[in-house]
Amino acid sequence: MKINLTSVYVDDQDKALAFYTEVLGFAKKADFSQGPFRWLTVASPEEPEGTELQLALNDNPAAKAYQQAMFQQGQPAAMFYTDDVKAEYERIKARGAEFTMPPTEVTGSTIAMLNDTCGNLIQLTQLSW
Repeated sequence: MKINLTSVYVDDQDKALAFYTEVLGFAKKADFSQGPFRWLTVASPEEPEGTELQLALNDNPAAKAYQQAMFQQGQPAAMFYTDDVKAEYERIKARGAEFTMPPTEVTGSTIAMLNDTCGNLIQLTQLSW
C-alpha cells in the first residue's frame, strides 16, 4: 500500500496553482473541471509520477473552519521534506514567499515555516539523520 494523493485546502485555486508552481517549484499534474468543480493537483518535478498534492477549494464550511483553525494555531497544513532546508529557504524567499519561521533546529531536524498565501502554513523539514 502507498499514498498517491493527499490534499490541502486553499481559498483560491488559481492563486494556489501559481504559488505552488512558481514559488515552491512544483509541477502542475492534473487540472480539469466539471461544472463548478475543479480537480487540481501538483507533484514534485523530482518525482513526477509520485505523490500528488490536490489543491482543493475550501468551499465546504467544515473545510474552511478546519483550515482557519489550523492556521490560527500555527499548525502546518502540509510538510515537505528537503535535503537542504537552508537552500530551499533562500530559493523560496527570493521568489517572494513570506516565512513565519526561518530555518530552526529542533529535535531531529531543521524546520522552516511559510505562508502559502492561500490560507495555510507549510513546513519545510530537513531530517538530521
